[in-house]
Amino acid sequence: MDDLLRLDDRLSGDQRLIRDTVSSFVADRVLPYVGDWFEEATFPARELAPALGALGLLGMHLEGYGCAGTDAISYGVACRELEAADSGLRSFVSVQGSLAMFPIWRYGSDEQKDEWLPRMAAGEAIGCFGLTEPDHGSDPSNMRTHAKRDGSDWVLNGSKMWITNGSIADVAVVWAQTDDGVRGFVVPTDTPGFSAPEIHKKMSLRASVTSSLYFDDVRLPASAVLPGVSGLKGPLSCLSEARFGILWGVVGAARACLEAAVSYAKTRVQFDKPIGAFQLTQEKLAWMYVGAAQAGLTALHLGQLKDAGKLEPRQISFGKLANVRAALDIARQARSILGGNGITLEYPVIRHMNNLESVLTYEGTQEIHTLVLGEALTGLSAYR
Repeated sequence: MDDLLRLDDRLSGDQRLIRDTVSSFVADRVLPYVGDWFEEATFPARELAPALGALGLLGMHLEGYGCAGTDAISYGVACRELEAADSGLRSFVSVQGSLAMFPIWRYGSDEQKDEWLPRMAAGEAIGCFGLTEPDHGSDPSNMRTHAKRDGSDWVLNGSKMWITNGSIADVAVVWAQTDDGVRGFVVPTDTPGFSAPEIHKKMSLRASVTSSLYFDDVRLPASAVLPGVSGLKGPLSCLSEARFGILWGVVGAARACLEAAVSYAKTRVQFDKPIGAFQLTQEKLAWMYVGAAQAGLTALHLGQLKDAGKLEPRQISFGKLANVRAALDIARQARSILGGNGITLEYPVIRHMNNLESVLTYEGTQEIHTLVLGEALTGLSAYR
């Protein structure tokens, strides 16, 4: 499908190379199989992780420790091409790099960085991020997971929920209440008292591992604490990194749905002509393209701000809110164009549509990002 606004002309040669490399990878290693993974609720993380690491996609926006050290737009372009295949694939890469590796890279000790980052960048070790709880998602300040000092050790108790990669992770970055405020802990998942059962019966993000985490008197050494941060600044900064990947990624999901709808509309014949020749269908496709292109422009602009060191969390909220809603609207319209075929896994549309229902609410719900923008406009907080 033509890039009518020629947005990718604004990418550098290196960024286009990353685009093409990731696109080729997903075409070869993911797209032929992802429908089956979705139907079977499986994701071959252990098989894909080393290949993703070899391409430099894990922690790609970080410097050193075997990470690629790319710019923000390159990371965004990679997320776009990954999510054009499936949100679960982009979620795996996003959680690994932005939620598990980033806090260790930004706030960890030298020992924590040396132990985990090279292995995680190579895909030899998988990480997860524990913040959301069964009773506290949008309000992490009231989390119940807590860590108490016991001599020089810490004892961790509590639970987390909706954790991507949890059941397959080698290390979890866990945020807990302490007497000194919220702190982050680097928790090897083979530590006694740690368990991570997988969550089943999902109708969304089925090609992704989603888990609960339980901590039953998990004893950790003093060296497990992330020394470089305390308070909610730590986990919220990680979420900003991941949300940046989301606002790029959903552009890929929207594009995949639009391409499927255009192709179908040109070949599906009713009343002796392709349905794409009818005005109602063309209007749908036109507005779908406008939404996808506007989302792409938003992502590119925010990427430029991030590379210039000027990106603010409220701007990320704008991008996440606007682009996810646009992508979900496009997926729903594409489903209507495909008719009954739109609900089958022969086409990618229903898979993307179901996935985007989760992307709409994870890492900040639509409502929370709306309130972030409301506070930015009025100077008044609506949270409390």
